[in-house]
Amino acid sequence: MEQPDRINNADDTGTDTDHASEAQPLLAEDLLLLLFNPDDGTIGGEGTLFYVLGGAVLTELALNDQIGVEKAGLRGTLVLSVGDEAPEDEILRSAWEYARGKRREVQGMLAAIGPSLRGQLLESLIFRGDLTRGQGKTFGFIPKTTLSLGDTGRRSTLMSRVQAVLIDGAEPDARTAALAALVSASGSMPTLHREIPWETDVINRAKALEAGDWGASAASSAVARTMNAITINAAVAASVAANAANN
Repeated sequence: MEQPDRINNADDTGTDTDHASEAQPLLAEDLLLLLFNPDDGTIGGEGTLFYVLGGAVLTELALNDQIGVEKAGLRGTLVLSVGDEAPEDEILRSAWEYARGKRREVQGMLAAIGPSLRGQLLESLIFRGDLTRGQGKTFGFIPKTTLSLGDTGRRSTLMSRVQAVLIDGAEPDARTAALAALVSASGSMPTLHREIPWETDVINRAKALEAGDWGASAASSAVARTMNAITINAAVAASVAANAANN
């Protein structure tokens, strides 16, 4: 399998920099992996997935202090890139450059950067071995591509961290808080009920994370507010799109 460009860290010396695990997985990759259902090989929230994946990209830029947001009245929430040094990762860099020098409306930006993300991120997950791709048949004769869980154990690790926060009430680090908030914003938590019970306490904790209530150790209040604005906009966009598709 050809290595995706965005995790291609190989150099001419043949050192171990060419191993995919050397590249830190993006928050959006972690989100896509969590939304994958190992039982049936589907990904939760397919119809509106690009909004929350785009939200995860913007959230990561916020965690890295590479974007900021501001309220703009009727225009809603605007995003602007921060700093002069572009992110090294191709996906993050593309989003950062899109908002460089020009304030962008969050929902418009999600629509601009989101549609191509599923394919890019899926290729990375497959290359890393977190997911595997195979061939099957529908009705016994129509070819179809199938996805199954790989043997890296990374999804289990991510899920355990999110479960500790949402089920046990553990105080999260910033990345886990953002991941749990984005899972909630995706609207797909009911599909994960076997791993994350769809119960009142769990729902309340998830909604609190969406609202930026991450606890003292997770992130500064400014960063939490930035990510809260992004997450809320991603959730609203996904909800509106889902309702439109169902009507």
